[in-house]
Amino acid sequence: MGAAASPETRSIRFEPGERPPLAVALGLGLQAAVTPLFVAILVPTIAFRAAGADDELVSWAVFVSVLLCGLTAALQAARFGRVGAGFVIAPAVSAAGIAVTTDALRSGGPPLLAALVLSAAALQLLFSARLSWLRRILTPTVSATVVFLLVVNVMPVVFAMLDDVPKGSPAAGAPVAALATLFVISTIALKATGAWRLWAPIAGVIAGSLVAGAFGLYDGSRVAEAAWIAAAAPRWPGLDLDFGPAFWGLLPAFGFVTLVTSMQAIGGSLAIQNVSWRRRRAVDFRSVQNTVATGGLGSLLAGLAGGMPLSTLQTGASLAELTGVASRAVGIALGIWLAAFAFAPKALALIIALPGPVLAAYIAVLMAVLFAVGLKLLLNEGFDQKKGLIVGLSFWTGLGFEYDLIFPDLVRDFAGGLLTNGMTAGGIMAILLTGFTLLTEPRARRLRTDLDLAAAPRIRDFLTGFATDNGFGKAMVHRLDAVCEETLLTLRPPDRSTDRMARRGLVVTARRQGSGLALEFAAAAGSENLEDRVALLSEHVDEVSAEREVSLRILRHLSSSVRHQQFHDTDIVTIQVEAPGVEARRSGC
Repeated sequence: MGAAASPETRSIRFEPGERPPLAVALGLGLQAAVTPLFVAILVPTIAFRAAGADDELVSWAVFVSVLLCGLTAALQAARFGRVGAGFVIAPAVSAAGIAVTTDALRSGGPPLLAALVLSAAALQLLFSARLSWLRRILTPTVSATVVFLLVVNVMPVVFAMLDDVPKGSPAAGAPVAALATLFVISTIALKATGAWRLWAPIAGVIAGSLVAGAFGLYDGSRVAEAAWIAAAAPRWPGLDLDFGPAFWGLLPAFGFVTLVTSMQAIGGSLAIQNVSWRRRRAVDFRSVQNTVATGGLGSLLAGLAGGMPLSTLQTGASLAELTGVASRAVGIALGIWLAAFAFAPKALALIIALPGPVLAAYIAVLMAVLFAVGLKLLLNEGFDQKKGLIVGLSFWTGLGFEYDLIFPDLVRDFAGGLLTNGMTAGGIMAILLTGFTLLTEPRARRLRTDLDLAAAPRIRDFLTGFATDNGFGKAMVHRLDAVCEETLLTLRPPDRSTDRMARRGLVVTARRQGSGLALEFAAAAGSENLEDRVALLSEHVDEVSAEREVSLRILRHLSSSVRHQQFHDTDIVTIQVEAPGVEARRSGC
């Protein structure tokens, strides 16, 4: 069986490395900024006011949040080294941190909050550096579940915004404005082609705002009163380095928030990678690591400035899917717009003054597209009974906790009420179920050696012994021999440097999986992705040497699937090998 199907072609106008016209980049950057801007304003306002903070401290927290969201968005787009994803990633302030932020402010004020946010950010940076260790726990199945629950988490807020209109306004104003927004966005997105498709979201917002203005729903006085350029008065919080009982009591809750924000970052990175290329590519887990690390860096700066932890929205993936533009130039424009809004109260007021029904319809379209992106993310990795059960149980668990349907009195008192957030509860359930399936899998065996053709006999003996102990015959042994040899050949550096290969260690893991075996070859990081090379065999034969092409074709023929996960420190190739008789029966031979 082939390892990869022929790559599908998507209607992407601009891939991450391509440059759209400046007007397109700025326009889409502005559209992408709307949702994170609102989150960056509302979340710290709610958390700090709940703790009794004064207006100056609230203004400073909002200023810091908007400014750092802009800086983080630009860093995410402009990838260099281990900073930046290289994709359109929309940062925001973590709504999961509202309760713990309020508790920290009440317990020790801004200095304690700063110390806790810095600790959580350091944990997230460590988490990103060791993401390869958790690759089998934080799977695309878990990430897709988090994406689904993010939609569930946001939609009640969206529906509440439909009624957010001035008192005494016409009853028909809200529904007509929302329908006008929804109609224009949907019509352009579904029927328009070419450049018109790029402007679907902003055209809908403008149309809805005009209709809302006709009904008297647009409050222009806020815009008129705001200053053109201003910055909040600095309120540096200082740091509480006493590490007293309040710090240690709240640290586990902030650890939970870090887990949630990391899962959001992973889900956002997987989602945007899934929709950014014309032809499907293997996930670049180095980019996923960078996404988590850059989010941690943003939270680190937020902690130093007295703000809240940052998180990641999936609106970048929604916008790329909707408009067909995935250029990182849009991410840089997104960062510029957010940073500019921090210093431009009048422009900020212009966005904040958008009528609730119009904004609700706009976000609803993005959430609908995001839900579809989550489905694609789940299906692209293969969908079976186990994954279906994990997603189903986790989704409904998250839904039950979100709406206080599952032991609400107990849940409210646990970890500062963190599990009242459905995305948190459902994400943790998905992780626990995934961990349970791993713990109950057949025991695996490991062999440590060097990535060198000279190690092939030792690896063959290891695989032969494992296959024999698990009841497989000679035909399976011969197939494993061939898989071993071809995998070593394809993992060799392109320059065939013997010295370079000798410096790369190799860990081979074998485990029983269904009617076959799952083999894992983990080595020091390389540069090429086997999944992409296998997918390109039929179209770009000239891109690899003849010898390597033959090895890849043989490997594709011998295995039922080949998956290559590339991290900064590790390359992991996972190969599913079916027994010859079973494969023949499945193919109908």
